[in-house]
Amino acid sequence: MNLAKTPETADADGAGRDADAAPFLSVRDLRVHFRTDDGIVKAVDGLSFDVLRGRTLGIVGESGSGKSVANQAIMGLHNPKNTAISGEITLDGEELTTATERHLERLRGNKVAMVFQDPLTALSPYYTIGRQIGEPFRKHKGASKREARERAIEMLAKVGIPNPKRRVDDFPHQFSGGMRQRAVIAMSLICDPDLLIADEPTTALDVTVQAQILDLLRELQQEFGSAIILITHDLGVVSQVSDDVLVMYAGRAVERGSVRDVLRSPQHPYTWGLLTSMPRLAGDVNKELVPITGSPPSLLTPPPGCPFEPRCSFRTEVAGASCAADRPALPAGRGAACHLTAEQKRTFFTERVMPRLG
Repeated sequence: MNLAKTPETADADGAGRDADAAPFLSVRDLRVHFRTDDGIVKAVDGLSFDVLRGRTLGIVGESGSGKSVANQAIMGLHNPKNTAISGEITLDGEELTTATERHLERLRGNKVAMVFQDPLTALSPYYTIGRQIGEPFRKHKGASKREARERAIEMLAKVGIPNPKRRVDDFPHQFSGGMRQRAVIAMSLICDPDLLIADEPTTALDVTVQAQILDLLRELQQEFGSAIILITHDLGVVSQVSDDVLVMYAGRAVERGSVRDVLRSPQHPYTWGLLTSMPRLAGDVNKELVPITGSPPSLLTPPPGCPFEPRCSFRTEVAGASCAADRPALPAGRGAACHLTAEQKRTFFTERVMPRLG
C-alpha cells in the first residue's frame, strides 16, 4: 500500500485541519552555538517552527545548514560543556531547554524518539536486534524481559521484517541495510512516541528500499498518530511524505509553507536553486542540472545580512535594501526570508526558474 503524499493530497489534508490547533512541538528563536578553539560556531541562529500532531514537517537544506543540530537540541543530545543553547523548545506544553538531564532521559525513547541516518552506529554489534529494540520498552514501561521480547517481535512484524520470531535473535550484521533501518524504526516506535524525528533515514539506501521506508513511516504515523520531523537534503523525499516544509540555510530558516505551496510556487532563491539542481523523472533526461554556485558561509563569522547573498544571482534585483547588510525576516506562516518583492518572486520564478525545470 503506497501512502506517499503528493502536493495535491497534502494540500487537501492541510485544508481540512484545525488552523487554531495548538502545535505539539513549538520551537522559538532557537540558537545552538558551539565553543571551539577557533571561536563560536553559530550552528543554529534564531530558528522557529511548529509541528502539529499527525503531521509531518520536512526540514530540508544542504549539509551544515543546521537541520540535525536543531533536532538534536530538541532531544537534549548536545554536550553542555561546549554548547550554548537558548530560545524555547516546548513539547506538549512542556519547556525542554531548562529541563534536567534526568527528565530528558525519561522523555527520550518514550515521548520523543529519533531515527538516525546510519543504523550501524545506532545499533550495537554486541547485542541481538530483539534485545536492543526491547530495551526502551523495559526502561520506560517497566516490562519484563519476556514482555519486551514479545513486543520486539510485534514491532519487527509491523515494520515488515519477515519471520520476526526467528530474526529477533539475530545480530545487526545479519540484517541488510534496509532491514537494519527498519529495526531502528521499530526501536524508535516501540513506546508509541508522540514525536518521531527521522534524520536522513533513507540516505544510505537504494531507491527501492528508500521508497519502502518512506511508505512505512507514513503507515506507522497513521497507526500511532505521531508528529514526525523528517530531516533531509532531498526535496523529492519531502514531496512524497511531508505535509509542511521548512527550508534551512546557514543555521536559519529561509522559507516555510505547505508542500504544495513550496514546491509549486517557491519564493526564495535558495529553494529555487535546490529545485533546479534536482533531477526530475518527468523532465528532459538530456537537460543539464543547474547547481548552486559557491559555498555556504562560515558559521564562525556569518554574514550580517542574508546568508545566501554571496551565492544569489538575484541580489542585484533588490531595490532599496542591501542584501549584504540587512537580514531579511521570515514572516509568520507561509513566506520566505528574502528582500525581493512578492511580484518579483512570482515573476522571476515563472520566467527564469521554471524554464530550467523543464
